[in-house]
Amino acid sequence: MTGQNIMKAVVIQAFGGPEVLTVQDIQLAEPGPGQVLVKVMAAGINFMDTGARRGLGAAWELPLTLGAEGAGVVLASGPQVTEFAVGDRVAWHYVPGSYAEQVIAPVSQLVPLPDDIDFATAASLMMQGLTASNLVDKVHAIQPGDVALVHAAAGGVGLMLTQLIKLLGGKVIGRVSHADKVEAVLAAGADYVVIGRAQNIAGQVMRLTEGQRVNAVYDGTGAEGFADSLEMLDYFGTLALYGPFMNPIPPIDIFSVPRSIKLTYPSVMHYVRNREVLLEKSRQLFAWVSAGKLKAVIGKRYSLDDAQQAHRDIESRNTTGKLIIVP
Repeated sequence: MTGQNIMKAVVIQAFGGPEVLTVQDIQLAEPGPGQVLVKVMAAGINFMDTGARRGLGAAWELPLTLGAEGAGVVLASGPQVTEFAVGDRVAWHYVPGSYAEQVIAPVSQLVPLPDDIDFATAASLMMQGLTASNLVDKVHAIQPGDVALVHAAAGGVGLMLTQLIKLLGGKVIGRVSHADKVEAVLAAGADYVVIGRAQNIAGQVMRLTEGQRVNAVYDGTGAEGFADSLEMLDYFGTLALYGPFMNPIPPIDIFSVPRSIKLTYPSVMHYVRNREVLLEKSRQLFAWVSAGKLKAVIGKRYSLDDAQQAHRDIESRNTTGKLIIVP
């Protein structure tokens, strides 16, 4: 083991609030079979990271380096690695330990990063881009003329969703909580933006559509807007709940659900459940970005030392666009 294997990472020794995030020197093992060592050039901050920090959602072992999404450059490869070489640019949507200067990554989780996509864009695109792609592809295949309501439309997933729905020929009504978020959602292509809490906007939406119910509702809030979201759906419409740690929804009487709707809580892991699909869907996202059809909106960049503030900001729900860490 050489001194080069010691690097800085955001580590938690106990579960809790943002104050448990500390920058420490840690030692990485050499990459094993099917693994590479990657220099992290940018890491995505996702709401699920705040749940991991609190110990929710999995049997996390401490100490724990947070972060799962990012982009960087291959520094070294382990045995039996043929797909990537030292110096290759790569991106990933799920490699735990990404809030760090370096990370050991399984080749199975890495995708080649085209030269015309910068690292910050890639780290903004992978998790939320693939999540949005799933929502408009497998979860509810958007057809030309479909009308979709996007809750939290100014967030990272919301801005991606808005752009992809428009790309596929749909119309978008975006909901935001504050007036200062309207501009970003309109810039992403939304046809209309409504302002308010999730449970208070059904009337606004129905006025915009002249009483016509919508084909899809994409909701990352959970219980808050659930009843209204159901009420706004047309026959055979889809209510797609997404994202971890949303407000829990009380038990549902299936016979009380109206209008032959579909209700789903999809996972991006099920969407890219094999390497071929991961490569295909990532390439599509990169191609749209290269063609100017899709834009990753970066809200704010942080250093490793600023990780506590980054978590306070994302939990405030007052941010617009994607938050990233640049180690």
